[in-house]
Amino acid sequence: MIYAPILVAVVYAFSGVANAFQQQSSSSYNRPVSLSRQAESYLPHSSAIMPKNLRNQGSLLRVATSISGTDKATNAMMKQIDQKISKYEKEQAKYMTKVETAKAELEKFQATKQRYLQGTDINEDEAPSFSETTSRSLVKSMMWRVIAGSVTFFTSLRFSGSISTALSIVGSDFFSKAATMFIGERLMNKSQAGRKSGADDIGRSLAKALLWRLFAIANTLTMSYLIAKNLSMASKIAGSDAIFKTGLMFVYERVWAKIEWGKEYLIEFSI
Repeated sequence: MIYAPILVAVVYAFSGVANAFQQQSSSSYNRPVSLSRQAESYLPHSSAIMPKNLRNQGSLLRVATSISGTDKATNAMMKQIDQKISKYEKEQAKYMTKVETAKAELEKFQATKQRYLQGTDINEDEAPSFSETTSRSLVKSMMWRVIAGSVTFFTSLRFSGSISTALSIVGSDFFSKAATMFIGERLMNKSQAGRKSGADDIGRSLAKALLWRLFAIANTLTMSYLIAKNLSMASKIAGSDAIFKTGLMFVYERVWAKIEWGKEYLIEFSI
């Protein structure tokens, strides 16, 4: 009879252990999600358990992709820089050449000036040659046209008696004669004949006046006849123009011979 209480105690103990084990198991299955995630955060990253050779290949792939994305922009930028460098190297070479040329010319002029100051190259029988600039020829031509046009206007008005006819004769050849005289000035400028003491002499001025008047008379006669339709009137206009304007142009040339503006002296170097 003593075994019955002992058996009851053993059974009761085993049932308590079973209940406790069952409660522990159910609590583990009902664990909160936050605890699960917290536990998972302590797990090693996949890259940590990835083989070392595979991890290196992945890193190289990411770097290569990043570099290839910037290669085009970098190459374009470098190309532009090279173009700029090439451009300014060429400009530098060009200006260096100009500087060297200017330096050589400066030295020649300085040496020539010293010789002239010392009197070694001065020859009283020979005057320095010169050339007229394009601006000088242009101004001479336009100023003469204004003067000559005014004379032609009054001459035409005197013989035609009509202001409209006089204006038509003057306006018809104003620019054509100005252009023709400009061309004549440039052609005459190629010759040094009659240029003494740094200016045109009287013979050169007279020759220029006569040559120009021959052309101008023919031009005025033609235009006067075409406008007035009267050969006698056209002859009177051209004839009176010829006599007065020839003398006037000679005086005009002598005045310009004394003007230094627009002259470029041709300096001879003997280095």
